[in-house]
Amino acid sequence: MGYKLCYCKLFFSVNPPFSVLVSAAPMGSTAKEEMNKFWDKNVRLNRPMSPHITIYKWSVPMMMSIMHRGTGIGLTGAVSAFAMAALVLPGSYPYYLDLIHSLSIGPFLTGLAKFGIAFPLSYHTYNGIRHLCWDFGKGFKIPEVYSTGYTVIGLSVLTSRGAAM
Repeated sequence: MGYKLCYCKLFFSVNPPFSVLVSAAPMGSTAKEEMNKFWDKNVRLNRPMSPHITIYKWSVPMMMSIMHRGTGIGLTGAVSAFAMAALVLPGSYPYYLDLIHSLSIGPFLTGLAKFGIAFPLSYHTYNGIRHLCWDFGKGFKIPEVYSTGYTVIGLSVLTSRGAAM
């Protein structure tokens, strides 16, 4: 049986000014023993780890939430990488722009690259506006959640396609 130290009383006296009375109180079981009991019970009852993606029905709001987080992380990483590259790499912006032009990758791949840059930015922006509306308590009914979700996706595709042209 483990013992836990607990500080029961604080005495204010002259010698020393702050003395602490320490006593030991028995504990029922350790955290490790409790966790072992928990996992043994879950294995015995054939329970999945919760929450687990196999027990959820995939929905548009769920996938949009995951995409919102993913685009936020991706945009943060991309902006940080470009900022570090601008600080570390020699040369200037026109030099690297000419380098990209010299690759002659064609209009299709250029448009695809532009779309790939514009879509995460527009999606994250529109979905962020949707989240701001939720912060004001608007749009929580299930049909509204789906309709605003489809609106965000549609606007993101249209905006990205327009930016890629």
